[in-house]
Parts: sequence; structure tokens; C-alpha cells
Amino acid sequence: MIEKQFSFTQADEKVIERIISDENLDINHMILTKSEALPQHYSNSNVYMLVVRGTITLQLDEQEEHNYPRGSIITIPYKTKMNVSNQFEDTLEFFVVKAPSPSKMPS
Repeated sequence: MIEKQFSFTQADEKVIERIISDENLDINHMILTKSEALPQHYSNSNVYMLVVRGTITLQLDEQEEHNYPRGSIITIPYKTKMNVSNQFEDTLEFFVVKAPSPSKMPS
């Protein structure tokens, strides 16, 4: 086979999983329930977030929080301080695409 197949978890509880990590890009899949958040961190590549369920709350660098509903694609530049959370009742599910792969980014 030429193609490769990858699977991701389908759930209603917290999930943080790496789906693909190679020399080209990283793809992560995350599910957060109400009031759950990721630890504050800096983007280690160009980040693309694809919201497939719920509403994501992002607070980037020093700007105010912004909410993005399902169907949104958000781009975040390299080395941006990120606070990611679910502040809503509905379960939040999103994919994070990092391109190029963080292993290819300059230090």
C-alpha cells in the first residue's frame, strides 16, 4: 500500500494524543470537557487548530481571550504564548497541525 492510515480516539472525556509526528508535520488530537485546559506554553511551530466540536477559548500572548466555535480553523504563529481551554458546557474537540514539524524549526 502506498497510503498509511491513522486513527484517533472518539470519546467524550479528556484525550490528548499525537496522531502523526514525522519530518513534515505533527498532528495532535484533543478533547477537553468543561473547565479543562492545556498548560500554558509557547507554540513550537506554526500552529493550525481545527475545531470539530464545541467552542475553543484561546488567550494568545497578552491579548484578550477569544472564542472560536466548531467549524473554525485558527492559525497561530511560531513562538506565541498560548492558553487553550474549554469554558463551555459542550465537549471541545480539535486537531492541532504543526507545520513544519517542530523538529525542523530553528532553536
